[in-house]
Amino acid sequence: MPLTADEPGAPCWLSLAARDLGAAEEFYGAVLGWTFRHGPLGQGFSVGERDGVPVAGIGEVAERMAVPVAWTVYFAVPDADAAVARIRERGGTVGVGPVAFPPRGRAALATDVEGAAFGVWEGRVSSRWRIGEHRAPAWLELHTRNAFDAALFYGGVLDWADGTPDAPQRFEVAYEHDQVVLRRHGEAVARLNSGPAESAAAQPQLRPRWLVHFRVPDLERATSAVLELGGHLVPEADHGWSAPENRRTATVRDPQGGLFTLDEWGADD
Repeated sequence: MPLTADEPGAPCWLSLAARDLGAAEEFYGAVLGWTFRHGPLGQGFSVGERDGVPVAGIGEVAERMAVPVAWTVYFAVPDADAAVARIRERGGTVGVGPVAFPPRGRAALATDVEGAAFGVWEGRVSSRWRIGEHRAPAWLELHTRNAFDAALFYGGVLDWADGTPDAPQRFEVAYEHDQVVLRRHGEAVARLNSGPAESAAAQPQLRPRWLVHFRVPDLERATSAVLELGGHLVPEADHGWSAPENRRTATVRDPQGGLFTLDEWGADD
């Protein structure tokens, strides 16, 4: 059962900050088979859907906000101000917000102690949005120096376990070798991986980051579309970590610079 987006502490949305909305729609439509509709935030924003189900948002905001083209994961929180305070208390940095997006909610953008960017969201979310390693269209991987320390940071900020002995725990956090695996309803929704990490100036493709994995049925077809539309493969971003159940993957950049990973999954997965 994939994770639902309205659970506190859960990943609740994926968003791409782009420079050119039309070009991004053309690229992701061809590579991932998405269709698009304008969301509630106006003409500069759209929602990518697969089979009528929302997968991610794209906003033409990179130049206006002076931010790099990048995918960002947002986590649901009941109180954005309290979440921002916890981020700062634990050594993270808040770059933007909380900012109101009437009538839907409030958001803040932050980085963890290693510099990986993420967002928190207080407000309404799509009841149809799902994330998970199997039938959901996307799942998440954190590339960081120390997965255990990262789990302590995010667990504290997002209240993955409230510490009450008799209370049902929202998530299962399993430590598997050098990975921390976040599960809900038995399905892995995020993997936190220990590995070599470089500064953004030295090797930007290896800096600590949340990497979005998108599920595709045919990896060759998807990577061919990436190259045909001006994107490129990023072989140096292969950190040597196996995808779940040894699925084939390819890390790529879209033509505007957004980094993500394609995962090949069969129809029966």
